[in-house]
Amino acid sequence: MADVRIVNRETLSDKKYRLESIEIEKTSRGQTETQIREVYFRPSAASILLHDPERKTVLLTRQFRLPVHLSHRKPEMIIEACAGVIDEGELPEHAVIREVEEETGYRISEIRQIAEGFSSPASFMEYVYFFTGIYSPDLKVNEGGGKKDEGEDIGLVELPASEARKMLETGQIRDVKTIVLLQHAIISGII
Repeated sequence: MADVRIVNRETLSDKKYRLESIEIEKTSRGQTETQIREVYFRPSAASILLHDPERKTVLLTRQFRLPVHLSHRKPEMIIEACAGVIDEGELPEHAVIREVEEETGYRISEIRQIAEGFSSPASFMEYVYFFTGIYSPDLKVNEGGGKKDEGEDIGLVELPASEARKMLETGQIRDVKTIVLLQHAIISGII
């Protein structure tokens, strides 16, 4: 285990979330080296794969994402599992239920946490909680679509579970959260 000492911290941006340049001295096996890393302090998030076991469907979202656009990968609208940032003091399970209603318009209560972990530990502080949840047509309470004041314009993509599986296998699902959730659903027999 390396001994790490923070030498300097500089805030590069603090507009939405903080981005810092951090200089460290890391000593391992008697050798000390200096490293500079950029760390993005994005808050924790929760993501959920919604499935309807009766109709054998999954419910995903479709959104424009600027990084996808900047990468020149088409299409620019990416298919994702419902997800969002956990507000300060909020439990992950409460956040994911809130996000489902905001994004999809479904008011769900039957959820199960299946995993948690860092989204990109080399540079992001973000920690993601993964859930599966059951939805059905009778749980629809509003149109969803996200929060307009946050610039969200979210479309729904309801698919037969077999089609979602095929999209995963053919590389049409390119969001890592959604890949993890679909793989879990396949391994555990949910879809």
